[in-house]
Amino acid sequence: MAYDQAVLTDDQAVLTGDQYALDVRTYGDSGPALLLAHGAGGGIDGNFGLVTHALARDHAVVGPHYPGAGATPRATAPLVLDTLVDSLVAAAVERGHERFAVLGESLGSAVAVRAATRHPERVTALVLTAGFAVADPVLDGAARLLATLGAAGERDAMARLATLGCLSEEQFRTLSPGDLEAAVAGARESMPPGFLDHFDLVRRVDVRGDLARVRVPSLVAVPTGDRLVLPDSGRRLAAGIDGAAVLEIPGGAHILSAPDRAVWLERVREFLAHAGS
Repeated sequence: MAYDQAVLTDDQAVLTGDQYALDVRTYGDSGPALLLAHGAGGGIDGNFGLVTHALARDHAVVGPHYPGAGATPRATAPLVLDTLVDSLVAAAVERGHERFAVLGESLGSAVAVRAATRHPERVTALVLTAGFAVADPVLDGAARLLATLGAAGERDAMARLATLGCLSEEQFRTLSPGDLEAAVAGARESMPPGFLDHFDLVRRVDVRGDLARVRVPSLVAVPTGDRLVLPDSGRRLAAGIDGAAVLEIPGGAHILSAPDRAVWLERVREFLAHAGS
């Protein structure tokens, strides 16, 4: 379950013991802390690259990579949600942050929810984007198909499926054939070694029982054009958390475009300011 080796992070800190040894990116060194939890098959740049420096203007941002993403090596066994959560929390604490908000995207939303219930003394607020408490049939089916394609060595087909799932209907309709092929090629080149490990966890994760125990201010962003995690999954996530605010992003894709991310950023900064994080 845990690594038997330590990995140097960008700031030369390491995590060892019963936790995963994570590659960690940090941005900013003042203000309240923000812990990032990225999505399956993604990473800090892929999920948060458009906003990390903006968030770092008034926050200390900690961005750990899951096993098999960034410079973190793959795990030697199937990923364990609680171990992953503990490792992310430790990444923030090791850098001097006793309390922090957690920004979770897609799978990272479930990670963030579990962090809030497993470490309530540390988590001050949640921002959950394109998230789910348990995989809906579309997401579960996509994860199963990715596993089948991966076992067959069909990397190109995996990249095509991932690309189509992450585009909104509007984006898919307006992309030229050449642009679509370029997007697929980019997805193929950026798939991390732990891509399938992450989606294996997607199929197994279930934090529905945690939702009613979340006791911190929460903002749930729901891209209504999401074709990988159905919008109703995000709405159910919000409905299960007492007092959660909902930000619907009309037509937004699973991976937010730059204009949609700008809308997201403005609302998130406002939310975090009022949440005191």
